[in-house]
Amino acid sequence: ELLFIIQHQVAELWLKLLLHELHSARDLLATNDLSPALKRLARVKHVLKQLVEQWDVLATLTPSEYAEIRPFLATSSGFQSWQYRSVEFLLGNKNADMLRVFDHDGEVRDGLAQLLAEPTLYDEFVRYLSRRGYAVPAAVLDRDVTQAYREVPELVTLFAQVYAAPAEHWGVYEACEEFVDIEDLFQQWRFRHLQVVLRT
Repeated sequence: ELLFIIQHQVAELWLKLLLHELHSARDLLATNDLSPALKRLARVKHVLKQLVEQWDVLATLTPSEYAEIRPFLATSSGFQSWQYRSVEFLLGNKNADMLRVFDHDGEVRDGLAQLLAEPTLYDEFVRYLSRRGYAVPAAVLDRDVTQAYREVPELVTLFAQVYAAPAEHWGVYEACEEFVDIEDLFQQWRFRHLQVVLRT
């Protein structure tokens, strides 16, 4: 049981740092400060690596050991963490239905509802691109930020141009690479969580 409790507490501390860095990166992009925003994103990657590696420790919990503590967890899940949900919202995985999980805690629910209504990190990045003269469609800039992001063909074309000539768009190229790495690490973290759940 101690292993499970410590795993959860450590994850919540890392999530707190993730939120701080993601908010900071988003705010820096909103003020056109790309270089310090990239530094924050680099730190986000390191934190996500810690979260991914942390599953190795919990994976040492055998199914029989987990069965002993499972009754004390009731219906709890790591995905019910408000900090986890905040990270998802900041990264663009927005779903208003997820707010219902927090109906029992009005303060947390209100904070998440506010975050749901705010631009994501990616929203601020494409706004930054627009201010730098890149052809970002008005529909992207004016989108409903409470909704999950949808692929936009014009942006695919824009990013293809950036990747075709990275030296000409180095800062933007570097930011794109950071976003790809962050998405990959976040998916790894979620997958490792699922693996541990299935194992136990």
